[in-house]
Amino acid sequence: MSDYIYMLESHLNPDQIRAVEEVQAAAALANVNLFLTGGAMRDMLGGNRIRDLDFVVEGNALKVARTIVERGSAHIASSDEDRKTADLVFASGVTAQIAMSRQEKYGRGSKPQVSPATIQEDLRGRDFTCNAIALSLNKASRGLLLDPMNGLADIGHRELRAVSPYGFYDDPSRLLRMIRLSVRLGFALEERTRMQVENAREAAVENQIPAGALSDELRRISAEDSPSEILKQLEGAGLSKLFSPALEGPKVNLPGLQRLEKAAKLLPDDIKVRAARLGPFLYVLTEKLAPKEKQALVKTTAMPKADVDAWQKLEAKSKKLETALRSPRIRRASQVYHLVNAAAPDEVLFLLYHSALKPVQERLRNYFQKYLPAVQEILPEEWATVPGTPGTPKYNKARDAFVSNRLDRKVKKPAPPPEAPPPPPPPPSSWTTPQTAMSRRGR
Repeated sequence: MSDYIYMLESHLNPDQIRAVEEVQAAAALANVNLFLTGGAMRDMLGGNRIRDLDFVVEGNALKVARTIVERGSAHIASSDEDRKTADLVFASGVTAQIAMSRQEKYGRGSKPQVSPATIQEDLRGRDFTCNAIALSLNKASRGLLLDPMNGLADIGHRELRAVSPYGFYDDPSRLLRMIRLSVRLGFALEERTRMQVENAREAAVENQIPAGALSDELRRISAEDSPSEILKQLEGAGLSKLFSPALEGPKVNLPGLQRLEKAAKLLPDDIKVRAARLGPFLYVLTEKLAPKEKQALVKTTAMPKADVDAWQKLEAKSKKLETALRSPRIRRASQVYHLVNAAAPDEVLFLLYHSALKPVQERLRNYFQKYLPAVQEILPEEWATVPGTPGTPKYNKARDAFVSNRLDRKVKKPAPPPEAPPPPPPPPSSWTTPQTAMSRRGR
């Protein structure tokens, strides 16, 4: 096993490892070369947790994606017939993109001319050098690192460097991605890249960013650890107005976003929960906007209806959970645990941010700070004592009862130690006799 394969596996969780295995099997059936690329490689080599898996195949990527779907491992969330890419969501919640290795030639038209290419050509056409690295997952060259743009050195230097001097003209949405990545990674902008940005901004290329790209960027910002800092930098660069002219000055709800970030840290850091941040993020981002300004934001970004609903229906949807959490009938820790554990993550995050009810806040924080850690500490051999077959209704009921008993059981207080007998009186002494004391006082 190569060092890079070992490094990769040490950065993946078990669900991601299974997803990689599924993609490898599908690529082998299609007899195409497979590579792990993009953000997955950048995060692995930078020592960060891998969030999304990015695969490139030298061949028919959509066929590989369909094979995975036919095997029942995932479903296709979206696809692009022009670029031959598919975004997959696995049953475990792991997300992955499978793309054809390609070249894109930009002309005067709005759409680039896409053609198949080798993996080396594909990497040379990417946005930043840190994203232009690939790892071979093929049997003959498994573990071979491909780095034609010297991105590994830039990761080591913590610099964000554009692959091409024309990259921002070809795809102006890279201006937005540049700010998001620089905040997330803590990378400085390389000097030549800074000059390229200035030249592109003088040409006002940002006005050519498609509406769909703006919506995608908002979705990606919502899943970041510091969306408030990203919005602050976008405003400073004069780019936040691309989403809405209202997102400038006092209407940029930075204090609210910072409160939301703090609340989000209580929730588990997994893919499903990060994806559920979109609704609360959009609610807080637009909290100071007038209704007409909110409608304009939706129109300007061509926001999908599912995203609009996740935002605009969130407050009403969360009322039921808030009512249940404030109920005086909630008396036991297990009641809070099962209620919150079954709730939608976006509703939980929204109430942590929005609810002014003290019982709701206390019970939500007790769930994350006390009850959930207590359940996570249950050992495998203890779970093995739960009767039934895992996955069956009978087992789930027994498991819930086991958890309830663990959370609700009262530890008997130890009996207080017996009272110690009083100390014996001191022996007689000339220094403590009444006569001596009187004579000493007299002096």
